[in-house]
Amino acid sequence: MRLVLPSVLLVLVVGAAWNYRLAMLAWHFVSIPSRAPGSLRLAEYRVTLEAHPIEGLTANSSALTYNGETDTLFTTVNHPPQIVELTREGKVVRQLPVAGVEDLEGITHMEGNLFAIIDERRQQIYRVAVDADTRRVDVQGAPRLGLGILQSGNFGFEGISWDEENHRLFVAKEKSPRVFEIDGLPPLMDGSDKEMDLQIHEWQPRQHFRYFMRDLSSLSRSNQNGHMLLLSDESRLLAEYSGEGELVGLMPLWRGWHGLATFVPLAEGVTVGRDGTIYLISEPNLFYRFERNPAHQQK
Repeated sequence: MRLVLPSVLLVLVVGAAWNYRLAMLAWHFVSIPSRAPGSLRLAEYRVTLEAHPIEGLTANSSALTYNGETDTLFTTVNHPPQIVELTREGKVVRQLPVAGVEDLEGITHMEGNLFAIIDERRQQIYRVAVDADTRRVDVQGAPRLGLGILQSGNFGFEGISWDEENHRLFVAKEKSPRVFEIDGLPPLMDGSDKEMDLQIHEWQPRQHFRYFMRDLSSLSRSNQNGHMLLLSDESRLLAEYSGEGELVGLMPLWRGWHGLATFVPLAEGVTVGRDGTIYLISEPNLFYRFERNPAHQQK
């Protein structure tokens, strides 16, 4: 019996370490520079709004994008499909039913009143317009792009982010996580007569996120520094990559880290505001805000 108990404990510890990629994660922490040039410096962020329930939402909300022109946030609800506009404090501004989609999961602001949304189950990307007068969105007749690759039902492409500088989309596959870059979209999406040169290839950073992230629930390209934020709900982790594909920051969404009182349960969406504030949404309807060294609140 004395030999059995330590053996069982050893198996449990090794299993947990492998499950959460703790060894690889620790190695990355050690290897990341403390202040990478141009990075968001994730280590300095502290939560200033934690697990705030979004009043008026009872279904699962996922995805998050920041619209710099309205200074508001947008998220999605999949059942029934809705686009929801939020304040930067996580309060509902309006809820817009979306017709013609089956499993609405991702959203990103492109420019002006244009957004791209993902129907995960059908693996379709739609470009839709949402302005101040919009009360309902219908994807029928909207420009769309199908991604019928790596099909896996409800574990398809979930995260989406628009690269404003280079006019390209990044999409994230949730399970067996991968990120794809889609170039040459403007002629396809705006219906212009310009020659189309659509290119889709896999975005592969030098230090691959699959070594320590079990899935990808969301991604967000920062227009401030051109860096990529990758979010994993199963690993409860946010990672920052430079434009050159170098890992420059990690933010564990674990109890006791970055001022968090509890674990972030099911992180599904992340975005960055114009001032560098990081906003995060967790199922079913929890809102988080992280600020870098907030003077008014140290946790």
